[in-house]
Amino acid sequence: MSQERKPATIWYSRGSIPTPLGLSAQLGLYDKEFAADGITIKSLQDSDNPAELASHFEHNLPDSFRLGGAVQPIWARAKGRDTRVIGVSWIDEYQVILALPESGIQTARDLKGRKLGLPLQPANADGVDVMRAEALRGLLVALETAGLSAKDAEWVDVTSRVNAVPEPDTPVRRGSQHRYTALVHALVRGEVDAIYVKDVRGAEVAHLLDARVVIDLGFHPEQWVRVNNCTPRPLTVNTLTLQQHPDLVRRFLGSIASVDSWARRNPGQALTHIARETNWSEAWVRFAYGDQLHEKLGVNLDDASLTALDQFKRYLLEWDFIKQDFDLAAWVDPAPLRSLGLA
Repeated sequence: MSQERKPATIWYSRGSIPTPLGLSAQLGLYDKEFAADGITIKSLQDSDNPAELASHFEHNLPDSFRLGGAVQPIWARAKGRDTRVIGVSWIDEYQVILALPESGIQTARDLKGRKLGLPLQPANADGVDVMRAEALRGLLVALETAGLSAKDAEWVDVTSRVNAVPEPDTPVRRGSQHRYTALVHALVRGEVDAIYVKDVRGAEVAHLLDARVVIDLGFHPEQWVRVNNCTPRPLTVNTLTLQQHPDLVRRFLGSIASVDSWARRNPGQALTHIARETNWSEAWVRFAYGDQLHEKLGVNLDDASLTALDQFKRYLLEWDFIKQDFDLAAWVDPAPLRSLGLA
């Protein structure tokens, strides 16, 4: 390892979704791996410091790892944040377009000429609008599967509001409402005809509304249809950390990678830990992520994952969620995964 002084703290951050990074933390693998080094391992989700919490979106804390949705790390990299992708996690999840039964919308082709709801974060909000990026992507893909395009639908902005009652499974942005409250209100009022929802929260909405699933994107047989914010999810680390402490990066990544074989051997325990990690019931987790979730907790840098990541980056650029393009291949560093014999 480099002669540079070891960091006093290693930070890690995850989204409110199943991740091998979060599962590794629950299993105590980081503490076990780094106990003898005198390095403190901290979860960003346990912080109350706004400056630290911002790193989930900006990746501005030194010596930090992040595994979650792709919008924020791509956005941060496009702004010049010096990070590297050292792995990709791909866990297919519930992603659908919903309409009310009385709308008459039954298939994606029926979206032609209809009002499609796009969430819009408040004007004073910081950073990239993640919900809008993933909703627009899902709706555009739905149209494309029917041979339609953006011009074939009417787009309606739906502005989110700050709610006094926080959503329990979004610790990074306390005080936020349920992510689909504003969209559901617009749908029920007839202000929009169809909306995009995802994961357990989206499945709960569909069940509550007794809504019609216009198209299932999340488990579609075509990979390009499934590509969105959380499929695939890049694992990123600060470039300086990778340069100065390659062995620490290898060991941290090794703890994450080891979750794959553990989960395959212990599917029931894996489901229990994931439910605890996400604050969702085991039944909802199984419904939203499938019965084979325990076989999807690996990290890789295979061609399919990187192709999908590049596809999503190009979508963000085309629709102005990022202002500058960058070379995806240069963003990826396979050395840590290769050192573990996994690339």
